[in-house]
Amino acid sequence: MALESWLTKVRSAISTGLDSVRSTMNATDAIAIIARKKATVGILAFEIASLMSKLLHLWRSLSDAQIARVRHETIALQGIRKIVSDDDSFLLGLACAELTDTLRLVANSASTTLSKRCADPCLREFHQMFKEFSESGHDPHRWVMSWKEMESKAKKMDRYVSSTAALYKEMDELSEAEHGLRKLLQCGGGCNKNIPASKIAAIAELQQKIFWQRQEVKYLKQTSLWSCSFDAIVSLLARSSFTVLARIKQVFGFEFYPLPRSLSISATVYPSSDTPPPPPAASPSKKRQRCRFFESNSAVLVPPPETLGAAALALHYANLIIVIEKMIRSPWAVGPTARDDLYSMLPGSVRGILRRRLRGVGEWGAASDAGLAAEWRAALARISEWLGPVAHNTVRWQGERSFEGRRSAGAAPRNGVLLLQTLFFANREKVEAAIAELLVGLNYVWRFEREMAARAALMHMDSQDDK
Repeated sequence: MALESWLTKVRSAISTGLDSVRSTMNATDAIAIIARKKATVGILAFEIASLMSKLLHLWRSLSDAQIARVRHETIALQGIRKIVSDDDSFLLGLACAELTDTLRLVANSASTTLSKRCADPCLREFHQMFKEFSESGHDPHRWVMSWKEMESKAKKMDRYVSSTAALYKEMDELSEAEHGLRKLLQCGGGCNKNIPASKIAAIAELQQKIFWQRQEVKYLKQTSLWSCSFDAIVSLLARSSFTVLARIKQVFGFEFYPLPRSLSISATVYPSSDTPPPPPAASPSKKRQRCRFFESNSAVLVPPPETLGAAALALHYANLIIVIEKMIRSPWAVGPTARDDLYSMLPGSVRGILRRRLRGVGEWGAASDAGLAAEWRAALARISEWLGPVAHNTVRWQGERSFEGRRSAGAAPRNGVLLLQTLFFANREKVEAAIAELLVGLNYVWRFEREMAARAALMHMDSQDDK
């Protein structure tokens, strides 16, 4: 009996200890959850504003008007058809892949930096749920919003982005003002007796300015992303990402989600209102359904070996074309130094083409044929008309991506240039042939302008001698 009584006491003590441990663990977990709920994003507000800006840009790129513009105007541009591709399906596949890959990067940033700090376990699993949704369309939490609801959230994100940009500006100005005050005080030696009255007045004015700026910063922190909780922000980003992805799939013919204000038939990529829908094998979207959605779209953005993107020459050739374009507009102003600089910009392959094209030019004699010069001017204008816009788009596209790295408060992208509108996927041989043609024509027009100028100068000198 004594042994049984002792064992009962031991079991009771162990049970009480385990209950105490469980209670302590539950209390600790509860405290951690409360802390997470109360935690605000703080300095991460500026990174979040950038993510929101990209999401907003994506959403607006998928509007009826923008999709109709891509389908009827963008892929129909002469320059794209000549040097990138004349296959509508390929070009639309590039547009889809670029938008999808941008969304993937935004979602990855949100999940890596933000979602793990949420109290809601569903939000902490955002990355996995988003990947599952992209592949199967499974949306257990109904995060895909209606068009009307998404438009409302877009306006909310717009306000957040604007107020956070204002906060960044005010904090920057406040930092400069505080630095200026410290500098003024150091120059005065820290003793009021040695500071002139004018400087004392300047210090007082600056202190007053700093006081009001601090009040403005405090107010903007309360109204911007700075004071938002991780749960609220990740929920907004997650639902918006789900909705944008659903819209991409709807527009490019992967699947159709129940967005109440669905895209009109005339604006969808497939089918069109005036042509029958292509067979399933012809649509890049259908092919990509057979494998992982994001991975397959990222693979589409890898340029083929015959393109300028594969050779990492797209931006260089764009700058080269823009320089030639400027020279074509005023060939009489091109001096020997500018010609040498232009020649030094030419890759070896272009120099080889140019040498072959100019091999017989020396036998033509003086460039005095006004008719031939006029024909070359017309040819230069025709080539520049379709090649120039692609070069300028390349510079804009690259500049926008470079600007994103320096942008702190998430200003919206400044233009809607797609990768397919640039030289990235352009055929290298075709671009080099066009550049060589421009250089041959420019060479003749330049020589003609110089000869005409020399003749005019000679005639002027003769008329002066006659006098």
